[in-house]
Amino acid sequence: MTAKAVISLTTGLEDAEKVTVAFLVAVGAAETGRATLMFMTKEAVRLAVDGVAVGVACDGCPPLPDLMKRYEAAGGRYYVCPICFDAKKLDRADLIPGAEVQGTIPMWQWIGDEGATTFSY
Repeated sequence: MTAKAVISLTTGLEDAEKVTVAFLVAVGAAETGRATLMFMTKEAVRLAVDGVAVGVACDGCPPLPDLMKRYEAAGGRYYVCPICFDAKKLDRADLIPGAEVQGTIPMWQWIGDEGATTFSY
């Protein structure tokens, strides 16, 4: 069994429930000791900007800021698609802790030869 997990997230707050599920999966992987990377593309890149991922997606859902704090505390990392990030004219100085603007080659290098369990949202 692989010790790495990659969660690919393309969705932003336009579907907060999907974002919440992606973070629940990422938190679960990171908190159980897997090296965990969330690869953010499309609208999800906005979530890597400080102050964007706020609120609660549904009645009974955990708040997004709480999930993000747990993910960071468990050592979770974010790779933010540089093409998507730059196309939206976002500022790299505003990235949240653990987020790096990195593309697909660095993601594959992070995965390495041992592979990773993957999820896509």
